[in-house]
Amino acid sequence: MRAEPTRSDSPTLPLLEVRGLRKTLGGKLVVDGVDLTCHGGEVIGLLGPNGAGKTTSLRMCYGFLRPDAGSIRIAGHDLATDGDRARRSLGVCTQDDTFDSDFTVRGNLEQTACYYRPGIEGLPARIDSLLDQFGLREYAKSKPTTLSGGFKRRLMIARAVVHGPKVVFLDEPTTGLDPQARRAVWELVSQLRAVGLAVVLTTHYMDEAERLSDRLVLLQAGRVRATGTTRELLGALVGEHIVVVPNNHKGAEHVPGWLKERGLTSSSVLDEWHLALDAGGLAAFVAAFPHLRYEVRPPTLDDLFMALEREDLP
Repeated sequence: MRAEPTRSDSPTLPLLEVRGLRKTLGGKLVVDGVDLTCHGGEVIGLLGPNGAGKTTSLRMCYGFLRPDAGSIRIAGHDLATDGDRARRSLGVCTQDDTFDSDFTVRGNLEQTACYYRPGIEGLPARIDSLLDQFGLREYAKSKPTTLSGGFKRRLMIARAVVHGPKVVFLDEPTTGLDPQARRAVWELVSQLRAVGLAVVLTTHYMDEAERLSDRLVLLQAGRVRATGTTRELLGALVGEHIVVVPNNHKGAEHVPGWLKERGLTSSSVLDEWHLALDAGGLAAFVAAFPHLRYEVRPPTLDDLFMALEREDLP
């Protein structure tokens, strides 16, 4: 888990500043007043269950959707009124591979660079540098369709930064990759942070969110539910301890009643109950079930998502 401090009190202006973002699709309000900031050299993890509004929020931030209300500033440029400068300062890596299969790996980078005005100075050297940085040099003359899944994602991220943006959006960049390829993408994300880019990341992999993010923004039902470090979010929304109880062990049948008496709930995972308890709750549980077999562990982001599923939203 990363333990780096939040940068919310940095004296520098954020490279991404989103205020009051709202969007209705198909008659349903899917993004409802979202605020979001990201500074240079910072990775923000944008999390939330399916339907929380993550992808819609990102699509508005990089100009694929027009917001119904709110403002978006990229590197100081308003996306609505100064769109050309704003888009010149952002890069996007979507969930899907959108490279052009008619061109080589190098050709994809060259073609993408041609879309930006003003043109990119020293483009050949810039592309050579990216091929080396992203481990694509030996595939420069190959078609993208011949690459493995991991190297296709490398190409997608290289395309997103070929023009030297200041803000990069990575929408589930490691979905479908094997563990080795995922770790390689993690290293690339760390490199983007190290050179001062502002990175906004969405992912369904909780270990990925913990490892890469300096700060997490949790969306729920189109709103920002909470923001902070992993530890801060878990402490505020889950609790101090998770008690894992096999529900088929002798004495476990009394656990649901004990929880109900205290107004608590549990999550069910296969044949186990997962109980979120504070220090006092854990002490009471130990006293109530001295002979029951169970495990106590720290909470994780997976526990946070299970807690959200149990909430009744207005």
